[in-house]
Amino acid sequence: MMADTVKGKVALITGGGSGIGFEITKEFGKHGASVAIMGRRKSVLDSAVSSLRSLGIQAIGFEGDVRKKEDATRVVDATYQHFGRIDILVNAAAGNFLVPAEDLSPNGFKTVMDIDSVGTFTMCHAALKYIKKGGLGRGTSGGGTIMNISATLHYTAAWYQIHVSAAKAAVDAITRSLALEWGTDYDIRVNGIAPGPIGDTPGLSKLAPDEMKINHSEDARPLYKAGEKWDIAMAALYLASDAAKYINGMTLVVDGGNWLSRPRHISKEAVKELSRVVEKRSRSGAPAPSSGVPTRSKM
Repeated sequence: MMADTVKGKVALITGGGSGIGFEITKEFGKHGASVAIMGRRKSVLDSAVSSLRSLGIQAIGFEGDVRKKEDATRVVDATYQHFGRIDILVNAAAGNFLVPAEDLSPNGFKTVMDIDSVGTFTMCHAALKYIKKGGLGRGTSGGGTIMNISATLHYTAAWYQIHVSAAKAAVDAITRSLALEWGTDYDIRVNGIAPGPIGDTPGLSKLAPDEMKINHSEDARPLYKAGEKWDIAMAALYLASDAAKYINGMTLVVDGGNWLSRPRHISKEAVKELSRVVEKRSRSGAPAPSSGVPTRSKM
């Protein structure tokens, strides 16, 4: 990406003080944007802003909870008052924890839904007047862009993640619906990013702590590695750039193909050997041999 990819733009990032959100914030700043970050912990915000400013990035932090309409409105208004415009909104605030469905309380389910999905819509709704075409600080120029951080959990199913799977499915629906309505009415592009397992993040430390006995074999991943926060930040930078000016309503999966992967039930070498035997038998007209793989008994 060119150093001036988002030069002159103003980005507001929720959850921008740590993890993936901070990496997105940093890369936006390094590529020319002024940045505002929103979070619930003042100490985290202060540390993040200090780090960003040490890199020469124009940055400011605002305490706030995305679940609260008054906080969303206050932070969006303050960002506009400080920078004079808002071009990019990134909804990266999220909640997550491992829990079997039967042990998850309705309140726990609601909490994650409120942060991830309700919080995403609340921030979008509060920012509309600033990022729409003809909105405050934009004049007659085109609309801005919104990015919602999703996940791949709900594409199939994920163990002990019913709350987050439901919340992120809602986030994807919000992305598509706003892309249709606000893209048509206000020239706003709305897209999402669905990260896979990303190393050195608070999310991964919660979902795969060192204490858990998990098979971390990279052979199960198509690209044989976990992702990096930089990978997600580059995807966000691309979607915010003019190079993505015709992309709207898309959730970009950035996980190295991990969501497509399944454990091998038979080795590659065994498949090759079996194929040769089957082909030889078929040419001779003899019945194909058993694969040697046990099958479930019929009930």
